Amino acid sequence: MTIDRAVMLFAGIVILVSVALAVLHSQWWLLLTAFVGLNMAQASITGFCPLAIILKKLGVKPGRAFA
Repeated sequence: MTIDRAVMLFAGIVILVSVALAVLHSQWWLLLTAFVGLNMAQASITGFCPLAIILKKLGVKPGRAFA
């Protein structure tokens, strides 16, 4: 698995969990969904992604986006 795929997988899981928590507990959990979306947009524009940096330090092989 590359860093690119790991970042997308992590973002997808966080979004699904936050939506489930919003349905089951409180709509305030949708703020987490918004945060993930904003972070994804920011990373696509700037190329800076904290999770990608962490995964790179852990030895996950880089993909094309976060080389």
